[in-house]
Amino acid sequence: MKKRLLSLSLAAVMAFSLAGCRGAETAPTTAATTAATTAAEAADNTTAAEGGSEETEAVAPTENFKIGIITGTASQGDEEITQANKMKEKYGDMIVTSTYPDNFTTETETVISNTVAMASDPDVKAIIWCQAIPGTAAAIDKVRETRPDMIFIVGTPGEDPGVINPKADIVLQVDEPGCGIVIPPQAKAQGAKTMIHYSFPRHMSYALIVARHENLKKYCAENGIELVDVTAPDPTGDSGITGAQQFILEDVPRQIEKYGKDTVFFTTNCGMQEPLIRSVFENGAIYSLQCCPSPFHAFPAALNIDMAGHEADVDYMMEQLQAKVTEANMGGRVSTWGVPCNMLFISAGVEYAKKVLEGQTSGVLDEAVLRETIQKCAEDFTPGTKMTLDYYVDDEGNAKENHFLVMSDFVTFE
Repeated sequence: MKKRLLSLSLAAVMAFSLAGCRGAETAPTTAATTAATTAAEAADNTTAAEGGSEETEAVAPTENFKIGIITGTASQGDEEITQANKMKEKYGDMIVTSTYPDNFTTETETVISNTVAMASDPDVKAIIWCQAIPGTAAAIDKVRETRPDMIFIVGTPGEDPGVINPKADIVLQVDEPGCGIVIPPQAKAQGAKTMIHYSFPRHMSYALIVARHENLKKYCAENGIELVDVTAPDPTGDSGITGAQQFILEDVPRQIEKYGKDTVFFTTNCGMQEPLIRSVFENGAIYSLQCCPSPFHAFPAALNIDMAGHEADVDYMMEQLQAKVTEANMGGRVSTWGVPCNMLFISAGVEYAKKVLEGQTSGVLDEAVLRETIQKCAEDFTPGTKMTLDYYVDDEGNAKENHFLVMSDFVTFE
């Protein structure tokens, strides 16, 4: 890539956090440790994964199968639907797609009915779901009433691990509590003295978001950063996405006027990222990471980057981001991951499900093949990248062997 990028390694930070994976020491609703040794010890006390399938032998090859992909609409975040379309371009009629409604919290029946409709095609043998919003577990239950053999691989769940883990065969998720550990030192290196944390009650009821927030509080304090919580409108509420985005556009300048430009902004919601990034750039503040880390997440729309013909081109995106940072004179104050996490979950989910259905795995959950597939798909997006992949560990120390947490390094733009 013809650009100047400074990759900020997480090694030093992760060392003291035992790989930082869901290790929310002070989180009231969950605790997770991702060091391989800890996960392995916990796994010794855990039986088979809690997913819908308990097979341990190779699955017989299936002919003429289809794989379904369920995503949100472009208004919730266009990465997932873009990647779903990319997989359809790659595999043609083998891929079928569907979306869930924007206001999914009040349209659970639509979420369920759309899933059942996809599963009504007997050739659909696996469904990849990202983001796995609230209602996913109920939809899986409904499908399994008639299709107990359906394979479900879900990414970025919006339901607590105790709800989604027993339903899905495989759960893939960014290490949210771990991000709460690594974001504060990253923000400090970028010059942050204050962090504004935008969220709303619905999100702050999710165990892993709470765990990330608890870690943000702890590690902001350790890094000399004042954490300020700001309640924003819920995009699924009466004011909708438009109202939530307008709030961000109006509030960011207020917060910068109060706390200064050395303020890093974070929001738990995908729909708020675009106005947040735009406002940060317009006002010269700091931006460390999205809720769903990715160089594609909200940056193109926020910064008017033309993505035509480059929808999944990470090198192009990084070059464009560096140019925008240079233009705004914000060197060192903007960062993200080099791998688009939700796109990765869809790509890896499809490729892994294909291997299962072709009889290339030992059972529905073949951890070695899954790890290999995720790493390969990550490198397809960003050559040379390395992903940390560890078990989610509950607050009783049990490793959930079907729930995997993903971490990557920051890329800071000079």
